[in-house]
Amino acid sequence: MAAIDCGTNSVRLLIADVSDSSEISVSSEISDVTRQMRIVRLGEGVDRTGRLSPAAIERTRLALADYAADIAQAGVDAARMVATSASRDAENAADFRAMVLDTLGFAPEVITGDEEARLSFAGAVRGLTAEPPFLVVDIGGGSTEFVVGESDVDAAISVDIGCVRMTERHLRADPPTPEQVEAAEADIAAAVDRALAAVDGTRAATLVGLAGSVTTVAALALGLPEYDPKRIHRARIGAQDVAKVTADLLAKTAAQRLEHPVMHPGRADVIGAGALILRVIVERSGADSVIASESDILDGIALSLQ
Repeated sequence: MAAIDCGTNSVRLLIADVSDSSEISVSSEISDVTRQMRIVRLGEGVDRTGRLSPAAIERTRLALADYAADIAQAGVDAARMVATSASRDAENAADFRAMVLDTLGFAPEVITGDEEARLSFAGAVRGLTAEPPFLVVDIGGGSTEFVVGESDVDAAISVDIGCVRMTERHLRADPPTPEQVEAAEADIAAAVDRALAAVDGTRAATLVGLAGSVTTVAALALGLPEYDPKRIHRARIGAQDVAKVTADLLAKTAAQRLEHPVMHPGRADVIGAGALILRVIVERSGADSVIASESDILDGIALSLQ
């Protein structure tokens, strides 16, 4: 199976063998063939202009062309690409859709926030042995999904806070000023409180965090000498450590953040906002820790193809 997730900040590919089953299940098994990520910043400027820029579409096309070659070489049985926040919001989404169809040979599915949440949850809780119910949060570039459930989704909501959107809207200085951080935190807190109320998030026993902002914060909290998915996956990071890492990132310039060996070059300018979103979620949900997961919407997309 080939799964592609195209978000506001990155486009990712998973080619995997998936166990045969009639439905998505937490016991379904996925064996990775390849898992790749490119920072393309598709949603650059969308919050301000409402449109995908030609440069951003071209960056995404180049990444998808490479993925198309990998998919062809692997001889997959089925493939699915989902496009999330940026392409949902853009006025010229039709241009993006046409580019994808021409590059991959199949069209992207511009999914709703609820479907995005369902797929993220399916990927995140697969094989997780922590205490349910789970509150799964997927912090993207343009939006964040909140999902509560045990083996299935009980409630889900998507809100328009993400690391790229909050950076462009509030954290424009490098490093951001205290006033900018305060404004961003107020914006984030209002959205988080609304989301937690909608899904009854404070009743969850375990908070699970997905996507690059969360895994990067986890890598920094663990003090890893390099980005190591195996050590990050299912690592439990305490609330105090999340707060400490967030404060450190917000106090640094993008260049200083790049000095961390775990930092992806395409994430350095937006990780402060991503960490702040995570810190606010931890605080407002009342969680004492967050479990970082390397299994996410990509795994959910692959499972949906079985």
